[in-house]
Amino acid sequence: MKLTLAHDHKLPTGVLGLALKPDGSRAFAACVDGSLYSVDLETGANEAFEEKHQSFASGCVLLPDGKTVISGGYDGMLLWHDVETRRCLRKVKAHNFWNWQLTLSPDGTRLATVTGQYLPGGWKYEPADENEPCAKVFDTASGERVAEFGHVPPVLSCAFSPDGRHLAAANMMGEVRIWNLKDGSKPVSQWTSPDFTSWGSIKTHHYCGGIYGLAFSPDGATLLGCGMGPMNDPMAGNGKMTWQRWNWLKGEKVDQIKDGQHGSGLMEAVAWNPDGSHFVMAGKQAQGTWNAAIFSAADGSLIHSVDTKKRITHAQFTADGQTLVISGANGQPQPKDNVWPSWGRLQVYRVEV
Repeated sequence: MKLTLAHDHKLPTGVLGLALKPDGSRAFAACVDGSLYSVDLETGANEAFEEKHQSFASGCVLLPDGKTVISGGYDGMLLWHDVETRRCLRKVKAHNFWNWQLTLSPDGTRLATVTGQYLPGGWKYEPADENEPCAKVFDTASGERVAEFGHVPPVLSCAFSPDGRHLAAANMMGEVRIWNLKDGSKPVSQWTSPDFTSWGSIKTHHYCGGIYGLAFSPDGATLLGCGMGPMNDPMAGNGKMTWQRWNWLKGEKVDQIKDGQHGSGLMEAVAWNPDGSHFVMAGKQAQGTWNAAIFSAADGSLIHSVDTKKRITHAQFTADGQTLVISGANGQPQPKDNVWPSWGRLQVYRVEV
């Protein structure tokens, strides 16, 4: 199995969020300039939606009917957009701080969003308690909040189980909590992995890292998470590229990336192929030979890898599993004569067996 680049499309600014039509014909990109873009994945032609976030647009999801995209941003807002007219249909204030990530329930009726600011809560720089629930769930038809759950901020990632009954969320300290949406606010399972967090002992003293991507396996048996392993200097960004997989009902680790199959850097994206045979992890490389790789679900071994030489923020397979779309950014340039270069990227890869 290997990935073959089919298209490499430019966008005006870096891409932080990605949603796809199931057939892979079109993507929706939430970008650093606050805009949501509709992108033809064959030609690269893109159009901005009418309403922008007041800060970075950090995530987006496409509802199953294909008519509505919901975006989240660092302004704490959720925006409902009409796909055909590209007009904003609804605005909901979700958080007092940033939206870090969005996830959509499999049936499209629920949207989860996570937030939280890292503020020192004591002399050991442990995170202070949340000042609002860090995980919230909204009805996608009405925009009403239907559930909220407490966690330790900042909460960086979230995922629904395949049956839509459970929500998982993970934070900077490597803490994972899972809730049953109908059984109140107490987690049904929770655990902490120290392999995703760093305490700075050089230059800057603070915690850094976290679990940046979460994904339940298609059969719902395990939960996959990715991030960056511990390092002495968090500002260097050269911790171990890492993923772990857990039996989420027991909170027990099943497997993790194998020694010798990783470089260093922050991994931000994990995604399962729909058939459950393999998964992809991707992010930003500090040292090594790849920043996106496919792994076997059977034994966790690396199957194939590529080096895009760019930051990858999201990766998503099409419904048939034959195409992988990757979003991200090519550096973080400065404007020249008040004109920004096109530094956002959407790459389309064919998955070849």
